[in-house]
Amino acid sequence: MKLLQELYANGILSDQTKKQLEDEIEKTGKPEEEIILAKRIVPENALFELKSKVFRVPLKKIKAESIPAEVLELIPAEAVINYKMAAVSKNEKFVEIGMVYPENIIAQNALRFLAGQEKFDYRVCLITITDLQNILKQQKNISAETKKALEKLNEERGGALTVEEKKPALQAQAEEAPIIKMVFVILSHAIEAKASDIHIEPGREKLTVRFRMNGILHPSLFLPIRVHPSIVARVKILSSLKIDENRVPQDGRFSAKIGSTDIDFRVSTFPTLFGEKVELRVLDPSTGLRSFKELGLGGRDFEIVNSAVKKPYGLVLFTGPTGSGKTTSQYAILRTLNKDSVNIITLEDPIEYSIEGVNQSQIKPEIGYTFANGLRQILRQDPNVIMIGEIRDEETADLVVNAALTGHVVLSTLHTNSSVGVVPRLTDMGVRQFLIPSALRLVISQRLIRILCKKCKVKKRPIGEAHAYLSKKIKGLPAFVKQNLKLPDTLFVYEAKGCEKCNFTGFAGRVGLYEVLPITTEISRLILKGTSENELFQTAQKQGMLSMEQNGILKILDGETSVEEIIRVMGEKE
Repeated sequence: MKLLQELYANGILSDQTKKQLEDEIEKTGKPEEEIILAKRIVPENALFELKSKVFRVPLKKIKAESIPAEVLELIPAEAVINYKMAAVSKNEKFVEIGMVYPENIIAQNALRFLAGQEKFDYRVCLITITDLQNILKQQKNISAETKKALEKLNEERGGALTVEEKKPALQAQAEEAPIIKMVFVILSHAIEAKASDIHIEPGREKLTVRFRMNGILHPSLFLPIRVHPSIVARVKILSSLKIDENRVPQDGRFSAKIGSTDIDFRVSTFPTLFGEKVELRVLDPSTGLRSFKELGLGGRDFEIVNSAVKKPYGLVLFTGPTGSGKTTSQYAILRTLNKDSVNIITLEDPIEYSIEGVNQSQIKPEIGYTFANGLRQILRQDPNVIMIGEIRDEETADLVVNAALTGHVVLSTLHTNSSVGVVPRLTDMGVRQFLIPSALRLVISQRLIRILCKKCKVKKRPIGEAHAYLSKKIKGLPAFVKQNLKLPDTLFVYEAKGCEKCNFTGFAGRVGLYEVLPITTEISRLILKGTSENELFQTAQKQGMLSMEQNGILKILDGETSVEEIIRVMGEKE
């Protein structure tokens, strides 16, 4: 029990605790590492750093999703489970094998046997129990159902199908039971993993399926490249797309019952070097139609938004990059305003979720039905609330502002980096400056951040760059925030660890980081004066506005997210 002895020698364990742990190890037969971690005596990384020194085996931090499929397959899943080892990388000279228990003689003998069978040289490194679990999960991602479907497909058809085959043959193959099953498994896996997007990507030798979970893409399935045309054809049939057209991109949509829930999927195909890439956006109403409080907007910001959207007219603009949750936030407002006495009409590209009681319309630029043309028609439909998916040109900007001035609540989006950047952007698009303060009611700038899994997040003291970043940002918080901020003498934060509940990512869902700018009398005066963005921002801060990053700092201090996540999203490393 070398690790217990080392912990005792370093003063981490008392005589009594050491004796209790030794008795428990002897009684249960479990490895000392598992017992030490179960008692939370030291964090996993610290324990394995100690083990690395004791057994003189280099410790390697592993990202399971970055290990190529052909490397994972070198060690069978049964051996991974039984001997707690896995192939983690490969070069021209040797395969690197990660082992949780490199000191285990039985595991060493099993590795020698496997290396002899597969004819590869190897080097051993130490990996943590969590990393091994992540590797095993990645290896199991090609489910038994998919394997059965592939086996059945092999039985029913011998040769591979190329994209040049005729339409009837391709359609027939896409409607075979194994292909239908395979596509259903991909969709089911995505829903189970709470993915927002599915990417089906052909390569030279294999077909890769990646899921975007909590904003990050992860390889999830690896399939033989020969099934690619059939899978693409199946998705096209579901989406009512042309299955024999692979030269140009196509867009479509379909619904499927996954479990007990009807899920919509928005489909986009794109021709690439090795065939058509397919992207499916998962439109799950349970995640896409949420209230502002569920989206992470609270306190002063929630009160401002709630008050502004209940005014009888005015423009509410959302800003942020693609994928920052702007449409979801707009839907949250629409659901708040959706009453029998209110006529709500939307122009969207595309319609993401269907909302009962809201008149939603899809623009079609190819036939001249644009945001601008549609908005002109909407004004003849006696609307109270109008939602325009995006202000893309000068004509739409002018119509949106005029609609807000003539007694309508108007919601729309604009691409700017911050809330105060909306004013110069509208001016650049030809909106006369004196109209902006009269029409504009509120600007909401936003990003999405991942929230730490409550079950496995780990408390720690920030060190190095994380400590420097946090200290700097806390000092830069506005005075009114510092007055109410009760910081302990020793600052603690939380970091991601990973467990079964969060699919070993360390994160469980996403919420918004918001920057809410109400157009007050003082802000209106500065807009008319032509004040710079910096001065607008400083004035807004004096009036109580927090930037997205400052809201992120408060979420770090509340234990909702990690320092690394805020740095990643805000793009700052200082």
